[in-house]
Amino acid sequence: LDWWHADRYCERHFAQLLFEPQESEQASFSKLLQSHHIRGSVWLNERDGVLHKPKWRRDHIVPVLVFRDKTDTKYVKVLSDFPALPAVTACAHLQWDTRTQEIATIFSYAVPAFINEFQLRGFVDEEGFVRFALIVHGHHSPYLPMFRADGQWHHFCVTWQQENGTWAIYADGKRRASASGLCAVGPSAPQAISGQGTFIIGQDQDSLGGTFRAKESFSGNITDLHVWQKVLGTEQIEKVRSCWVVEQDLVFGWSSNALEVERTVQEVTAQFLCPGPVEECRVFEVGSSGFSYTSCLQSLPFICGYRKDAYWQLKKAQLESSRSLVGRVNTLAKRTVIPENIFTSDVQDMNVSVALGALDVLASVLREGETPVLESSDLLAVLQLLKQVSDVEVQEGEELKMLEQLGQYYVEVTELILEEQNIETWSSVSQVIRGPMAVVELCNRMVSHLAPLLTAGRTKITIQHRNVGLRRVVVKNMWFGYGSLQRCLSGTGSSAVFQDVAASDGGQKYLSTTVGTAVISSALLSDYQEISTSVRYRLQHRIQWMVIPMCFLWFLLHVSPDAGGMWSTAGCSVVTSLPDSTACFCNHTTNFAVLLQVYEMQRTAKEELTLQTLTFIGCGISFCALIVTFILFLAVGVPKSERTTVHKNLIFALAAAEALLMFSELARTNQVVCFTVTAFLHLFFMAAFSWMLVEGLLLWSKVVAVNMSEDRRMKFYYVTGWGLPVVIVGVTLATSFNKYVADNHCWLNVQTNVIWAFVGPVLFILAVNTFVLFRVVMVTVSSARRRSKMLTPNSSLENQIGIQIWATAKPVLVLLPVLGLTWLCGVLVHLSIIWAYVFIVLNSLQ
Repeated sequence: LDWWHADRYCERHFAQLLFEPQESEQASFSKLLQSHHIRGSVWLNERDGVLHKPKWRRDHIVPVLVFRDKTDTKYVKVLSDFPALPAVTACAHLQWDTRTQEIATIFSYAVPAFINEFQLRGFVDEEGFVRFALIVHGHHSPYLPMFRADGQWHHFCVTWQQENGTWAIYADGKRRASASGLCAVGPSAPQAISGQGTFIIGQDQDSLGGTFRAKESFSGNITDLHVWQKVLGTEQIEKVRSCWVVEQDLVFGWSSNALEVERTVQEVTAQFLCPGPVEECRVFEVGSSGFSYTSCLQSLPFICGYRKDAYWQLKKAQLESSRSLVGRVNTLAKRTVIPENIFTSDVQDMNVSVALGALDVLASVLREGETPVLESSDLLAVLQLLKQVSDVEVQEGEELKMLEQLGQYYVEVTELILEEQNIETWSSVSQVIRGPMAVVELCNRMVSHLAPLLTAGRTKITIQHRNVGLRRVVVKNMWFGYGSLQRCLSGTGSSAVFQDVAASDGGQKYLSTTVGTAVISSALLSDYQEISTSVRYRLQHRIQWMVIPMCFLWFLLHVSPDAGGMWSTAGCSVVTSLPDSTACFCNHTTNFAVLLQVYEMQRTAKEELTLQTLTFIGCGISFCALIVTFILFLAVGVPKSERTTVHKNLIFALAAAEALLMFSELARTNQVVCFTVTAFLHLFFMAAFSWMLVEGLLLWSKVVAVNMSEDRRMKFYYVTGWGLPVVIVGVTLATSFNKYVADNHCWLNVQTNVIWAFVGPVLFILAVNTFVLFRVVMVTVSSARRRSKMLTPNSSLENQIGIQIWATAKPVLVLLPVLGLTWLCGVLVHLSIIWAYVFIVLNSLQ
């Protein structure tokens, strides 16, 4: 088959064309092919990806310069040293601003000896064509029509050579004008374009590097400007038009780093869809073990390759299949619409009539719902048929009504396989089909076939079946409602990859993402070819609890839709975000959705090291102080009382917790030891907080009369201080044993609800102790006021206020660490790294 048919044959069988073998494997691979009587050339997969026959389209991500209006200030200077140019070629892609018909300067090159050394100018004539004129050494070519002023992207190249002053201008790959004599007239030979000049994009230089005039400035978009010190041939210009850079004799290559951009000129990174046919495809030469290129239209042998995991999943689906859906469809159609064997079936091309009949039967069977949940083999068989239909070649003169009905059936079948009950089925073939976004790509292929339906009298076509629809004007749109595609994407079968969602600046760490809106797909067509353009859209949220809405686009990782793709924020930004909707701007068309992201704070490695160091130092000092205090309580003979008993238990619990915390990092390498350390950390920190609660209760008993004997109170205190932590840790281990420990630290797992087994009780204890502190301060202040009036009845007002302030501050300073209220700073840690430092200092020194 030719390259395109070979590529699609493999894709229909959920495989891919052979990729280039590794250098060490080429000889053995060649022998293997020869043993199977394969000689000559074999097609290889194009890694950059051939998308459509007969046009080869390549996504090209480049910086685009946006000159919004004609001004005397906007310019871009090329930061490159130009040599003398006896021959020159300059090429670029541009969008012409159709709002003005004044002359515009695309670029100007000036040298000290001659300001108008090399320049390209243009304007829009009365008939709506953009006319270009080339200036060399101040000599002006006539203004000649190049392309229509339609606001679309166009490619141009200008060439000039010193010999005879021969020049040419190409537009969209075709030579539009050429002549000779564009040089100085006189007895001396024509001069080369002088070197060491100033190259300005978007302005005419009336002095070297400056003196711009608004009426001669450029308005529009420009990208991919390259300059060579030779004249490129027609074939090379076609390659450049297709976004291939000819490296030989390149003087300036398009790069943001080589441009000085004036601040009012907008520079955006765009995914530019390059035009141009591909004429040759790569082949593997069996026998010589080498590589070469040949015409893509040539019929050659080919090999379809499977990834092992995909192959075994296909085999499993084939073996476990009951073939009920395939059997019903083929029986109803009275012919083989869907082959029973995915691997060996020779799927032939079909015409519109055959495709219409096949989808009609398939839609009828799926609509009956006798098999509410599709089997894996059924889903693969349906996708195989959808691929075949999307590749149907529409001939001139096809019955238009038949074509529209084909689109209707295609949308209906798509909707039926995206039903929520099929989520597990998508999961079961996740290695073969990387998620349901493959359906979006297939619909995108199908919608292009509806072009013949558009006429002057019918400028819009809409086809819809519940949650899926197609709309095709010059712009083709698709939407996949929240009820279909999103549930599949959010299910276990989704293998979607997320790009650019995890912060790399230490600010945030990505946790999870969910599709929060419908998925839409949009593309702009010109002459049945996609062209790149910016798009602005607003999508309604279907989920209201999101944390951060972000505008995402989906692009394929490989040519085949089966290979999956990824969500990316590249080129897209949030314009406005409301509780029920988000407006987005993207600088190119593709598949769009608003994804709602959940983040957690993440610090840099330097910050983490500083925090760990502070923790270790603080805990070390605190541990030593606690041990000394505990020894003093035992050695000095402090009278036994409730207060000293409670203090000793709190000291022991805190010391044990902080000792474990200091050395917990050493236990990370051993899973069992780490689990044990985590459990004891949980126990001792929980015990420390429980004894802080007891400290609060003890203070309360001194403030409020409590009818309970000291002996009974101590029993209650021991149950609260040690019994409660044991119960909490025991219940947590029993219910969440497998989700207990965090991935990177010997501590509770913050990604699950396990962390609430610590945070919940701590918040309750801190709330109780805050209330206790408030009452203690009130009593202390009241007592200090009475004492002041009794001892110094005639003291000044300032003195009384000072006494009351001290009476307030003293119990607060003393009781804050005892009652554990410094831990309240932990609530503010996520706001700033400063609060993290404060939190660690206060609590490691508790």
